[in-house]
Amino acid sequence: MTTFDERERAFEARFVMDQDLQFRITARRNRLLGQWAAVQMKLTPEETDAYAKAVVQADFEEAGDEDVVRKLLGDLTAAGVEVDDATVRQALSDKTAEARRQFMEAQ
Repeated sequence: MTTFDERERAFEARFVMDQDLQFRITARRNRLLGQWAAVQMKLTPEETDAYAKAVVQADFEEAGDEDVVRKLLGDLTAAGVEVDDATVRQALSDKTAEARRQFMEAQ
């Protein structure tokens, strides 16, 4: 095996690790967003857990964050919570940073 082949495999392995890390951080962020929204909607602890899982699942509908934002806005509005797109997007940003921090502290 040549040095080039070894380097290529190392880059591929690093890419896979980076993608896995990003997936885990995004899933944790979505769970935190679900918990944040559940507090806004005054859900019980059992409902909060179920809702957080539903937000994680919502992220698989399409690429990007729009599916999660749409779910949160729709659910919060339906629950009578006064919220706008900017508030949800700010929570998304805050929870992304928090999820990354939590993941790094855990390792």
